[in-house]
Amino acid sequence: MKDSKTMCTVVVSLASEDQVPLLLLGVRDEFTGRPWLPPARHWPGSPLIGGLDEQAGGTWLAVHPDLPRVACILNGRGQFAPPTHRRSRGELPLQAAEEGQPALRKLRDDPEILARYDPFYLVCADPAAVLLLGWDGQRAALRELGPATHVLTNTGHMYPPDSATADAENAEPDPKAVRFGPKFAASRPPGDPAATLTGAWGDWLTLAAAGDSPSTEPGAIIVRRDLPDGRVWGSTSVSLVALAHDGGLRYDFQPVPADPATWYTVALA
Repeated sequence: MKDSKTMCTVVVSLASEDQVPLLLLGVRDEFTGRPWLPPARHWPGSPLIGGLDEQAGGTWLAVHPDLPRVACILNGRGQFAPPTHRRSRGELPLQAAEEGQPALRKLRDDPEILARYDPFYLVCADPAAVLLLGWDGQRAALRELGPATHVLTNTGHMYPPDSATADAENAEPDPKAVRFGPKFAASRPPGDPAATLTGAWGDWLTLAAAGDSPSTEPGAIIVRRDLPDGRVWGSTSVSLVALAHDGGLRYDFQPVPADPATWYTVALA
């Protein structure tokens, strides 16, 4: 479903003066029949923790608990890579979480490697900075996201609107960003690694659920679409990650979106 307008959603909030400056929410949208495993250390010899895409071996989000650092990827729009040379975009969060910002800068400067990937937006964040690499199949753009609460969709960086990415400036307003951006920004939670789930994430839990069931509405954050061929495209998981100044990390995961009973804290030890 490469042309879908209901791709993944990422909310990333940087507040440099807070005890927990970096908060990230990631909603993964995918074919529900595509096999995956919940977050764990799936890659031998690597400290990284993330969900595993069993089909391609990569991930949509990975954390490096020793640093701490988080990286995630969204599908983009544009020119797709030739099938004979295509590589899985799921490799990229692993590289970014392992190597940090230099991985994004190196990738931006390597057009031969970039040309092997379908369009994407790659986020790499730590307690001090958030870096975003966008690739539309022809051009790469790298930018730092400053202190604020940002919303990204497969159209690009869509909130706050006055700092949208160049590819998003001429696009129609994204319904999710319009609907949820101000709400996430106004209710930034503490993200305390030592708190309960509700104490750490507050209203973000309610916003991430956004109703009792997945929706087909363009502005929904948890989605479901039944396709003519019988397959289902929808939100398959939600991740919440908090990075503290003192090196603390919190990683909460919901394998059944919109069902509050399925939230749990990922083991980091």
